[in-house]
Amino acid sequence: MQMKKKKSLPKQTALSRREFLQTSAVAAAAFTIVPRHVLGGPGFVAPSDKLNIAAIGAGGKGRSDIAAVAATENIVALCDVDDVKMADTLKRAKTYAEEQAAEGKGSGKSYLEKAKKYKDFRVMLDKEKNIDAVTVSTPDHTHAIAAMAAIKRGKHTFVQKPLTYSVGEARKLREAAKKAGVITQMGNQGHAGEGIRLIVEWLQDDAIGQVREVECWTNRPVWKTGMDRPQEIPSVPPSLDWNLWLGPAPYRHYHPSYAPWAWRAWCDFGTGALGDMGAHIFDIPYHALKMEYPTTVQASSTKFNNESWPVASVVDYDFPARAGLPPVKLTWSDGGIMPRRPEGIEPGRKMGDSDGGILFIGDKGLIMCGCYGSHPRLVPETRMKEYKLPEKTIPRSPGIHEEWVQCIKDKKQATSNFEYASKLTETMMIGNIAIRMAHKNTKLDWDGVKGEFTNMPEANEFIMREYQNGWKL
Repeated sequence: MQMKKKKSLPKQTALSRREFLQTSAVAAAAFTIVPRHVLGGPGFVAPSDKLNIAAIGAGGKGRSDIAAVAATENIVALCDVDDVKMADTLKRAKTYAEEQAAEGKGSGKSYLEKAKKYKDFRVMLDKEKNIDAVTVSTPDHTHAIAAMAAIKRGKHTFVQKPLTYSVGEARKLREAAKKAGVITQMGNQGHAGEGIRLIVEWLQDDAIGQVREVECWTNRPVWKTGMDRPQEIPSVPPSLDWNLWLGPAPYRHYHPSYAPWAWRAWCDFGTGALGDMGAHIFDIPYHALKMEYPTTVQASSTKFNNESWPVASVVDYDFPARAGLPPVKLTWSDGGIMPRRPEGIEPGRKMGDSDGGILFIGDKGLIMCGCYGSHPRLVPETRMKEYKLPEKTIPRSPGIHEEWVQCIKDKKQATSNFEYASKLTETMMIGNIAIRMAHKNTKLDWDGVKGEFTNMPEANEFIMREYQNGWKL
């Protein structure tokens, strides 16, 4: 990997003070006290050691992804299909820089002002030869094509969750990343958290015995869903390149119910509640219990019209025995559906947190945690208080973004790299296929090695959709 020498970053980030403090504890600490490149010492990053990073998707989640990597690296290019989103991000960066300057902590000049601006990521990747790494923070349906474009050009790649829109895309990204030898990471921050590591250590300590059942749940969707396609054809905002936004998805006329935010509800663009939160919640048992491919999957849901995802759904997975671990049944519930309260949990005790939760049901007890694996506890609380915590043996992570950056420099793979993240994403996406097939009232048999359903061929058409408008992986 070649990195050109760059001037050190100014002493500010891309966000307003409030937003920046919410993005990354490590990044926040670096800038709310004194930037590391000013202090020197163990955390010092020399200008010659900084990566040149480009961002595909500058608005929304893209802002926090940019801020997190900008804490230590150079942002050399930004891409967004909407000029308004781009301008808003630049304005926030400038405002924060001015706030910092007023406190004597910077020059008042935003580092994003020097980044080249683009609407088409393909043009950006072709023109900017000094890019080392890329972040992808777009709607689900364009994750794969943006990530693949970066990987094929030899760029280290970070992609927001879910890794891809489909099973087939996840497999293709895994293969391409391995062939290119790039360092990859999916943006499921809980995978870098303390909770998931504590749970693994407790399970290894036999705190609850063998786990044969797991319940996962979320309050999502928190957006409107379950509706029919809108019939109005409003004008496309002049700031938005609608064709670029659509990318490989089937063509439909612009409507504000799709963009800029509500795309997650629509089957053509988003992956629903399971795609949104599965990479956070599902990730915890998937990793902790060494899961890979399920053998069967079956779903039920509220009314589904194949246009927008259901208001609520339940998906049951069966995972086979693995390396000394017994078979596991995992149940995913969304739309506010909660699992039955287990025996032993205290009356009135909240299950999980406001976003969702996970319950590990073992032969000898229970572990419950919130979304992202936060605040794990043995249940009931009397068990937790009696439990002698085991030694912390698993290496801790500085954060999902920081880990990716450091792994690029250390030339080793990150913990939620595409080899792992693609299999997690595949499992989530076959759950969505099961929702599409729920009307068949049949449990789907899944061959994970071949990547196909063996008892319902019509379900296989959803494994990889045909791209539109000339787009290719």
